[in-house]
Amino acid sequence: MSPTVTSAAEPAPATRSDGLPEWNLADLYSGMAAPELTADLDRAEADCTAFEATYKGKLADLLAGPDGGAALGAAIARYEEIDDLLGRIGSYGSLVYAGDTSDPARAKFYGDIQQRLTDVSTRLLFFTLEMNRLEDDALEAAMAAPALGHYRPWVEDLRKDRPYQLEDRIEQLFHEKSHPSRGAWGRLFDETMSSLRFQVNGQELAIEPTLNLMQDPREEVRRAAGQALAEVFAKNLRLFTLITNTLAKDKEISDRWRGFDDVAASRHLANRVEKEVVDAMVAAIRASFPRLSHRYYALKAKWFGKDQLEFWDRNAPLPKVETRDIGWSEARETVLGAYGAFSPRMAEIAGTFFERGWIDAPVRPGKSPGAFAHPTVPSVHPYVLLNYQGKPRDVMTLAHELGHGVHQVLAGRQGALMAPTPLTLAETASVFGEMLTFRKLLSQAATPQARKIMLAQKVEDMINTVVRQTAFYSFERLVHTERRRGELTAEQLNALWLDVQSESLGPGIHLGPGYETFWTYIPHFIHSPFYVYAYAFGDCLVNSLYAVYEGASEGFAERYMEMLAAGGTKHHAELLAPFGLDARDPAFWQTGLDLIDSMITELEQTEAPADAPAGA
Repeated sequence: MSPTVTSAAEPAPATRSDGLPEWNLADLYSGMAAPELTADLDRAEADCTAFEATYKGKLADLLAGPDGGAALGAAIARYEEIDDLLGRIGSYGSLVYAGDTSDPARAKFYGDIQQRLTDVSTRLLFFTLEMNRLEDDALEAAMAAPALGHYRPWVEDLRKDRPYQLEDRIEQLFHEKSHPSRGAWGRLFDETMSSLRFQVNGQELAIEPTLNLMQDPREEVRRAAGQALAEVFAKNLRLFTLITNTLAKDKEISDRWRGFDDVAASRHLANRVEKEVVDAMVAAIRASFPRLSHRYYALKAKWFGKDQLEFWDRNAPLPKVETRDIGWSEARETVLGAYGAFSPRMAEIAGTFFERGWIDAPVRPGKSPGAFAHPTVPSVHPYVLLNYQGKPRDVMTLAHELGHGVHQVLAGRQGALMAPTPLTLAETASVFGEMLTFRKLLSQAATPQARKIMLAQKVEDMINTVVRQTAFYSFERLVHTERRRGELTAEQLNALWLDVQSESLGPGIHLGPGYETFWTYIPHFIHSPFYVYAYAFGDCLVNSLYAVYEGASEGFAERYMEMLAAGGTKHHAELLAPFGLDARDPAFWQTGLDLIDSMITELEQTEAPADAPAGA
């Protein structure tokens, strides 16, 4: 296995002494100074220039000519090849930077890559704009040509953007300004968050290990971590307020010019999901807060011998429960075992991530916080980033991100233009991976006590996915709506945050001093406005899918894998039809919510998991 190149000169080992793997990016490029990277950057510029010279201003004539469908199909295929090349270069820059956002050399490399790609891809902007000016009838007739018909899903998706398309020079201006404006503010957020240090009981920690301490079995440690987070967030509140205001205004300008009539409309369009579907989901989830999160946290507070839990106790392990670190090998076998019991093919694909160095697992100073699965491009393969610390939730995060990875591998056969999946369905694969892992572990619970503990942990994870992410979406809606009236102060942002958190978490959680600033560290608010509802969508959808799976005849796994392999070629209604599901039906959402409700009921009907308060 080739080593991971972390700088132009020094390779890092693929596996550390603690057994945690670091990814091998050589399948993209061998290093930041690699000759093949320089050559690809030059080739990308030449290809974009040649493509523009060949096709700009000529698509209508091309379509009207002899074999117009074949000729246009060939143009799209050439465009796809260039898109794959640009994606490969951009993916490498992004992954190198994520490995250590505090390294000035990596930051400069990433910035230079982004700027170069922005500059060269400006020459491609005309293509999709001209595609959307082609006449419907002529384009539909040309679809009879196999070369063009192959791209029908991409063309139809592209034309959904037509009402919001601007004049070419304005589109060019938006594109060229994206890196030094929105992109730069996002980079400032990332580098600031990665550089923050939190003093916890004499230790100086980065954000990931500090957040992890809020799951420590010792109450005094959780309290110290929560207070340290609050203190540092408060010290940086002015900067995060400025970033939030700037990006919200930037989005408002784009939305206004494009004609979007709702603050989240552009996200709904990108997700290829109807506003009515999202509204129905959010309404159903908000109505369920009392019977889900409010009820569960009241139960958890009782287990802890308290009337209310402090905010730093929300994800605390249950009292008097033995906890242990879960080693990397055990985590791997747990997830692959769960995947394999469902589908050997799924386990085979997921196993490749371990075998070929596609995972970066350790916590390192400066490393991007959180976790993600980066699809890169179909001509290569995805990569997974984790910050693995041996907690049960880290195992579920591994299952989640590998679900994404399997989905991305399967969808890759659709090519660079049609492999990407709307976020709502992208989260389905990841949450389904979690559910498989949970159900496997639950079936192996050795005692009733072990079953209770696992159920409680799963309920908390589902509340975090469904209730919390829906609350995040409500917070974003309030922020972006209020920003249209003027700049928001830190105090206003804090108040909006507390309002939505109080509504969603209920009286069982005491949102004490300091918690008002916890909106500051959520990266989705910065990088992907309104992304968060996709998690709730995916969780509820998976609950419904799993209910079908439990009652299904043979063939469910095959149909599921085919759904993933479709990538972005089908609408959610078409993908769910083989399972007898319809997200447009309001009753659809109740299936997922009822599953969480039933788990809480089971917990209520058993004796408390412990008979003494935590921290004893």
